[in-house]
Amino acid sequence: MSTATAFDVRHRSRALTEGPERAAARSYLHGIGYSAEDLAKPIVGVAHSWIETMPCNFNNRVLAAKVKEGIRAAGGTPMELNTIAISDGITMGTAGMRASLVSREIIADSIELVASAHAFDALVTISGCDKTIPGTVMALARLNIPGLMLYGGSIKPGHFKGAEVTIQQVFEAVGEFASGKITEEELHELEEVASPGAGACGGQFTANTMAMAFEALGISPAGTSMVPAEDGRKLEVAKQCGELVMDVLRRGQRPSDVICKPALENAIAAVATSGGSTNGVLHLLAVAREMGVPLALDEFEAISERTPLLCDLQPGGQYVATELYEAGGVPLVLARLAEAGILNTDAPTVTGRTIGEEAAQASETDGQQVVRALSDPIKPTGGFAILRGNVAPDGCVVKLSGHERRKHSGPARVFDGEEAAMAAVLVHQIKSGDVVVIRGEGPAGGPGMREMLAVTAAIVGEGLGEQVALITDGRFSGATHGFMVAHVAPEAVRGGPIAALRDDDELTIDADSGRLDVALSDEQIAERVSAYEQPPRADEHVDVAIRKYAKLVGSASEGAVAL
Repeated sequence: MSTATAFDVRHRSRALTEGPERAAARSYLHGIGYSAEDLAKPIVGVAHSWIETMPCNFNNRVLAAKVKEGIRAAGGTPMELNTIAISDGITMGTAGMRASLVSREIIADSIELVASAHAFDALVTISGCDKTIPGTVMALARLNIPGLMLYGGSIKPGHFKGAEVTIQQVFEAVGEFASGKITEEELHELEEVASPGAGACGGQFTANTMAMAFEALGISPAGTSMVPAEDGRKLEVAKQCGELVMDVLRRGQRPSDVICKPALENAIAAVATSGGSTNGVLHLLAVAREMGVPLALDEFEAISERTPLLCDLQPGGQYVATELYEAGGVPLVLARLAEAGILNTDAPTVTGRTIGEEAAQASETDGQQVVRALSDPIKPTGGFAILRGNVAPDGCVVKLSGHERRKHSGPARVFDGEEAAMAAVLVHQIKSGDVVVIRGEGPAGGPGMREMLAVTAAIVGEGLGEQVALITDGRFSGATHGFMVAHVAPEAVRGGPIAALRDDDELTIDADSGRLDVALSDEQIAERVSAYEQPPRADEHVDVAIRKYAKLVGSASEGAVAL
């Protein structure tokens, strides 16, 4: 006879809604439409980041309504809550970009606080823009209550002069305009059509990278992420997620049952095989830390080194997320990883099936060219590498997809802050062979670890993408491509050797040896670092929330989590 007991589906909400002493709490809720029958059911939070400042999260409220419909149909009572979002693309190249990574922590904090205080029995989080995705999963990890994450989906591509375009082409067009390759009228025409509706950026930029990673992790249901934001099936998927979370609750499955080491390794492999954003490294480190799973930077390198680059996705490749969906979606990618023996097939998922079982159900569209066969990889290894060396003793990340270079040596062109670098690019001060260095943009020094897409896109737009390299203690957008090195740690304001660099120092980036070095002695580096003071910024005002983050944040090599 089994001694197992059924999971109490009201394991938390009873304390809030049961008993004579909770009459006042029930009274508040009756007044806004909850019946006694509603309050006798499990309470399920539905958290999202709907906001009118961007297209990425613009459909979240509509999806939340369908999730709630599914929860009610499956016997639960949903309670909806809203949190913040910051658009990386819109704030890019401005002081406002400082808020982006900070928002990841605030999203996690706010969801955690509401779900904890209001004793939700389970939780569905809906995400869209870059930081909302890891932020919601970090909240699930902290709370460790039954739950799942639904990605709002990608935008469809725009069309310009007979070709499909994404927002990446607009950023690069700024550099093309500065160098006289296109007219101002062409730039305006492109900006009018490149972002044609709701949904996150279309390439394998940070949003789609993290959506794929979390489907591979198992915390998002298989087959849901790549359904486009404005595809009618997205509403069906949302309702199904509402129904599914009630099954997760009845099974008593918690995020700690899903977010385990083998699952995190699967997520890393998905980033590597898709040529995904370097931000995937930062966010998976953060999620692992929240879940208490040991995960080191060097483990990313080992997984990327054994994982072939198979997805021909922008920014390094040809296709966008809607075309990946039509080809077979994330399950097809997982099937390739399983075929290669890279996928940890026994890892559990929120569907109740293993990730291997989900991969086995993948359907591949005949003739699709988005996900290569194992016999025909784009590259034999993944889309990024981890480097160390006398410039980055704690590590950094180099993007390898979208170009062939694995080594570059050249003179440093050193800038304190993104604006100074951008100004130099726009007046053609960067020359072929240079290594652009942007420092003072780390988690604490920025503060906020801004993305450098405006600079990197302008360099590519000027035609220097194959001749110039760039290193920074800040971050890159997932739309960045070229030989670019990010997350240099320690950062400049925390005594990192990047603070020692000066114009014309000889820098070498070598992905084959895993090194980022400057031709200086240890003594020279130490002397220069001790003398370094970060110059004041032109925009001296920094928001209080960002200053708090700067005081609390850890190293990029550990996920840039506010401790």
